[in-house]
Amino acid sequence: MNMISLDKRPEQDGSESTLPDNQRDLTLRVRTKEYEMLDGTRKTLVERVGDGSIITRFDKTPLPRGPDDVVCPHFLELKWATGCPYSCAWCYLQGTFRFQDYGKNPRPKAFTRVEKHLQAFFEGDGIRPEILNSGELSDSMITEHRVRPFSRFAMELFEAQNRHKILFVTKSPEIGNLLEAGDTKRSIVSFSINAEKVAKRWEKAPPVKNRIEAAGLLNDAGFKVRLRIDPMVPIEGWKESYSNLLENVFSRLTPERITIGSLRGLQSTINNSKDRSWTEYLDERSNWGKKIGTATRKEMYTTLTTTLKQSHGFRKVAFCKETVQMWKDLGMDYKKIRCNCIH
Repeated sequence: MNMISLDKRPEQDGSESTLPDNQRDLTLRVRTKEYEMLDGTRKTLVERVGDGSIITRFDKTPLPRGPDDVVCPHFLELKWATGCPYSCAWCYLQGTFRFQDYGKNPRPKAFTRVEKHLQAFFEGDGIRPEILNSGELSDSMITEHRVRPFSRFAMELFEAQNRHKILFVTKSPEIGNLLEAGDTKRSIVSFSINAEKVAKRWEKAPPVKNRIEAAGLLNDAGFKVRLRIDPMVPIEGWKESYSNLLENVFSRLTPERITIGSLRGLQSTINNSKDRSWTEYLDERSNWGKKIGTATRKEMYTTLTTTLKQSHGFRKVAFCKETVQMWKDLGMDYKKIRCNCIH
């Protein structure tokens, strides 16, 4: 598959593009492709809609063949916007958009164009039910204070069909529009959280306690809520810090699933980070950038999964961008992965 370059036009939500849709893709054809899955089976799935500028499958991680290969299931991206208003020191968007003059500043695309691509996807024949991740290239909640927020726009479209779901991925506690929308069946909300000391040091984002409370309110309202504890950082006293994080979570809600990841950094991210102090914890190279050493990662994952099981009776856990060997060392089967971005 030839990856389509990021759209450089100055689109804003609700506005028309300066380049007509019919000059970008005449048919908005839903293209499918046979994929080999992690368990060895083969499925015909959507590869992209039209030119892939709005809906495309994230397949940058090849299928793992060896013990050091990273495990990451391929999922559908809904690229309705790019950028993020928060300034987490390790944000990969710093590298992703390093060649754009606007950098990682939030840039919603025209909702009219997003809707056309979504409708083409919804109307495609023989398409398996999918979850569309709206937070891979942007925080999903960057337009919540606008007259027409993305959350309401997207939920209206997804609630009008009955096969697919949208995944909102965010660090924002601004969930009022989601709560007012009503129907919760076609939406999943995933909050990225971290130990308080880590968040205060390296995340310029809303307080973790506010994110947990927002997750709790959505859970109370009937939404499926997922959590990402990512990236774990082995700061001094990390065991107590992450144990406290879990206590705070489970005193408020029981999430549908939790995906855990550890600090990692592609070289492009490191090169474009203003604050590189976090890189002192990276002492191992992999085919997905630099990582925390294997022994430390294993200890962190073991500590969290054990605490989740013994203290909270919770077992719905997966790991993000981890190696086949790590899954094996932890006694878990990566071929049965149920992580943040998939069903």
